[in-house]
Amino acid sequence: MQPATLKRILIVLTNTTRYGEAPEPTGLWLGEATEFALIVQKAGYQVDYVSPKGGFVPLDPRSMKYVDEEIMAFYETTDFRQRALTHSLKPSQVDPSEYAAIYYAGGHGVMWDFPDNSELQAIATSIYNQGGYVTSVCHGIAGLLNIKMAAGDYLIAGRRITGFTKAEEVLAGKKSVVPFFNQDAAEQRGATFLKRRAYREYAVQDGQLITGQNPFSAKAVARVLVQNLTKSM
Repeated sequence: MQPATLKRILIVLTNTTRYGEAPEPTGLWLGEATEFALIVQKAGYQVDYVSPKGGFVPLDPRSMKYVDEEIMAFYETTDFRQRALTHSLKPSQVDPSEYAAIYYAGGHGVMWDFPDNSELQAIATSIYNQGGYVTSVCHGIAGLLNIKMAAGDYLIAGRRITGFTKAEEVLAGKKSVVPFFNQDAAEQRGATFLKRRAYREYAVQDGQLITGQNPFSAKAVARVLVQNLTKSM
């Protein structure tokens, strides 16, 4: 099937509970999953949730300070609590041929378990090679950093992308605890890293790549993805 006719989108979530060896808790930034899922579901797409290890997905407690009624309502659904937060799929349970797109949600936790997960990289590569979309928001860009194509080139090399910026890390107070800066890592792999004012909605599309800058960009990524999928039907 062509991606335009596929009606499923895969959302990738973190299993990481803390900042490396530090005691401070982290995890999924809730709104980055719920706001994206809500828009694509309203557009008629089904979503599945996968994580590097499968199973339990922790929430970044800081993300709960930025919820609204829409985020809370989605968070409280049995479907989200069960399929996303409790029983997320393992990569081995995913058939890439069933998906029109893959979306990497953020939260600082992803910086530890997204970049080097070869199973997730293989899923994303398969979706991309069949004409599907590889998308992310905020720290979720970490999942794209080490994806390589058949020729050995990085997927993001020579591409315009965005993600959580160094300035935003400073404002978040996490400059000293993150293992790397997504902005630097992307540029080291040959990407053109675009950015706008800190914590303002911003999404960038370059072909089959759609990326959002920060937690307030999840809806923008979802809207751009839906527009592309609808246009190609």
